[in-house]
This record gives sequence, structure tokens and C-alpha cells, in this order.
Amino acid sequence: MCELLGMSANVPTDICFSFTSLIKRGGDKGPHKDGWGITFYEGKGCRTFKDPEPCSYSAIAKMVQEYPIKSKAVIAHIRQANRGGVALENTHPFTRQLWGKNWTFAHNGQLTDYQNLETGLFQPVGETDSEYAFCYLINQLHQTHPQQPTDDLALFRFIKLCADKLSKLGIFNMLLSDGQFVFAYCTTNLHWITRRAPFGKAKLLDEDVEIDFQKHTTPNDVVTIISTLPLTSNETWNKLNTSEAILFKDGEINQSFSS
Repeated sequence: MCELLGMSANVPTDICFSFTSLIKRGGDKGPHKDGWGITFYEGKGCRTFKDPEPCSYSAIAKMVQEYPIKSKAVIAHIRQANRGGVALENTHPFTRQLWGKNWTFAHNGQLTDYQNLETGLFQPVGETDSEYAFCYLINQLHQTHPQQPTDDLALFRFIKLCADKLSKLGIFNMLLSDGQFVFAYCTTNLHWITRRAPFGKAKLLDEDVEIDFQKHTTPNDVVTIISTLPLTSNETWNKLNTSEAILFKDGEINQSFSS
């Protein structure tokens, strides 16, 4: 299956350290060789880099790894194709606009009967079950909330209900962001860790790389990393339960939605 990577932070932060581990899993130390992508939010805008080539050998991935783009919300994905061929249009993350916002989505898992999902105006460009699920989700938001809701928690409770419905079609681990919030939903594997002062050292599992976060942060920084599987060997990661969702904002848990 695919792997997910997300970040929520209270200050613009680069994700180079965690992305280094994802690169190794994208066709080198892992089977996820069928494309990769990453979206960085910058204010109201976002920039996305995607490539259907293996992440481990992608010149674009190397550029992203070495160029410290700073963001408060990031969604990334490495793909092992199971629904839809290896092609740029089938590569995550996917983005759609709603209420003047860029919504970004990435999915890990396999769904059945996804072609029957009602997508309305939000038609898939590619062939994946993931993009169908995303278009369904955005269409549900559009149909039930013609105008942008003022109650953020009520909105994400509704998104949780939509995710519960999609999880009935199969494995549905996903990350969703509008640039302000990062929403994580789990059916099988999704982990997170929040780093804050006093910052220490971290060592990657997939690469002989160690970083001392104290040298790259301030005492007020808060950064949460969300990943399919833990990325470091010397830190304690938290695992989401089945059908659990967590809403992050500025690196902190804004709300937890139990099964």
C-alpha cells in the first residue's frame, strides 16, 4: 500500500528531515515506486510537486529534499499502485477548490465500489479510488454547506462522518488539509508525534541521518508529524485507533474524534 506524511506547525517549518525518510521508502527500501507528491501551504496558496517516477530516484524529489520550503501545513504521499495505472494524474496529493480554499487530500488503502460514489461537479481526473473518494468528500461538503461554515469543529465532525462511510468500502487512512487545519483519519495504520521544547535529537529509521532539533528551533515552536509508520528510531510515536480522527492546528491537537 501507499504511505502518508503530513505536518502541522505553529510557525513555517521545513519537512526535509521527515521527507528524507519518505524518499528512501519510495522505491529503495520500500515498494512504493509508483509515484510521489507533496503539497506545501503558503498563506492562502499552495505549491505541489508530483512525479510518477519512484521518489528514491526522482530529481524533483531531490530538489524538494534539498530546498527547505517552509510551511505550517504539508501533505505528502508515496504510491504503490493498486487502482489506476502509473501516471501523473493518478499521483497524490489531489487538490480541489471549495469556498475559496485549496483542499488537499492523500489516501492510503484500497476501496471497492468507489465508481458509484456521487462526485457531482467534482469529477476525478484520474482513475484511482482515492481521487473518487476525495471528489465524493468535497461534493458532500459542497452539497451540505453551500457557504463556508463558521463552526470549524462542526465541519470536521461532518468530514469524520463522511470518512466513516468511506471506510465501509475498504481501508481508508487519509490526510486532508485546507492550509489551516490538518485532518488525519485512520482505519489501519497512522501515527503521529508532536515535538516541542525542550527539543532533542532524532534518528531516522530508513537512513543514517540524525538531527538535533534544538539547533533548528525556538522554544516556542510546536511541530506535529503524521506518518503511516514511525519515521524515527529513538522517539515515541502515537498510533491512531481504528475509525479515530484527529484534527491538528498550529501543531497542536485541536480536536480528537473517537470511533
